[in-house]
Parts: sequence; structure tokens; C-alpha cells
Amino acid sequence: MNAGDRNVAAADVIVSTRGLGKIYQDGLRQHTVLHDVNLDITRGEFLVLMGRSGSGKSTLLHLLSGIDVPGSGSIHIDGERIDTLSEKRRTLFRRRHIGLVFQFFNLIPALTVLENVLLPLELNAGLDVGGRDYAHGLLERVGLERFAHRFPEQLSGGEQQRVAIVRALAHRPRLVLADEPTGNLDDDTGAEVMQLFTQLQRDLAMTLVMVTHSQAVAGMAQRRLVLGEGTLQC
Repeated sequence: MNAGDRNVAAADVIVSTRGLGKIYQDGLRQHTVLHDVNLDITRGEFLVLMGRSGSGKSTLLHLLSGIDVPGSGSIHIDGERIDTLSEKRRTLFRRRHIGLVFQFFNLIPALTVLENVLLPLELNAGLDVGGRDYAHGLLERVGLERFAHRFPEQLSGGEQQRVAIVRALAHRPRLVLADEPTGNLDDDTGAEVMQLFTQLQRDLAMTLVMVTHSQAVAGMAQRRLVLGEGTLQC
């Protein structure tokens, strides 16, 4: 048992890890990034992960997304074990069921705002009238519908991050993972973005796991966990 363990009904759990470990090889040396991480995350929860740089926060997010695979342990998302899937099947699972938000937006500069937002739907063969309407509705909710046909470089940093958030939600994912989403923004803009993000999280009843160094952001979450020396400490 560790700090991530809680007594919750199995039906309420959307993410579950057991004995999760990750070791990276650095030349002849091995570096343990995560060790024996047990974590249950409930549906609709907003969970924040904190810790010093290099404590394993981003690595844990990469494992939960299927971008990387653990060296030991298991990861279940909504009942499906993803750590044993092939790379192709992990990619398909992530594309269909997980939304990702990054610190540096990762928008495609050659695509308009609307084209960026619709990309997950296109990849999932869900680019129908209903999907388009939903995407337009999300852009309207974050105040960017009027910028739908602009390109990312024509937007401010805060506006680009709002586009990135909408893109992560456009395909109605089961789980949204965000890595320092306000880390590249000034305090005021970051606060505005987080207010929108948390409002969407509540209204859409989505599960949100966020890595952050910001105490202000952490204060908005329902639960906060700290990673240190590769394990969950609180």
C-alpha cells in the first residue's frame, strides 16, 4: 500500500495502477524513475500530481497515456489493461479514449484553429455533423469561435492553450491528461485558462489528471498527490 491507495468501489475507478515501476538506462547506470506506484483514480475526479523536477510526474503521465510502457506493474484504464497492448493498439486506445494537453500547446501551425480541434475526430472517423457541432460548441464556450479560421500563430499564448484544451476534449475522451498546462503562461493568463479548464471538467464530468508545480492550480483540484523519489508520498 502507498499514498495513492484509497477505499473506493471498483465500479467508480477509471484508472488503476499496481506495482508500477520504470527504470531508464543511462549508459552503464540504471535510474529508477518510478517504484511500486499504486494508484486509483475515480470517474470525474480532478487529480493533481506534484513533486520536484525529475520526481517522475511526467513519466507517470506518459505511462497512463500509453506513450511509454512500464518496466513492471500494471495499468488499467476503464477496465482495459493497456501496458500489455502493442504499440499500435496503445496508440489507437489513446487516440480514442484519452485527451492530452501539453505545456507548449503542440498545435499544428499549418492548420486553422478549427482544423486543429477537428483533427482527433478525423483520426477517429468521427468527423460527422454531430462531431463538428460539438467542437464548435466547445470553441464557443471558451470564447474562440470567432477565431475558428485563424492559424495558431495569430493567437496569444492563452488562446492557443484554450484551443489545445478544446482539441483534447473534442472526441469526448474518458480521461484527460495535462502536463503543466499553465507552465508557459503568465500568472493572470494561466488563472483564466485554469478557470475555463476546471469549469469544463465539472460540466462534462470528465476525469482530469494534471501535473503542475503551481500551488494555485493544485488548490483547484479535488485531490493532490506528491511524487518523491519515484513513489507517491501523500
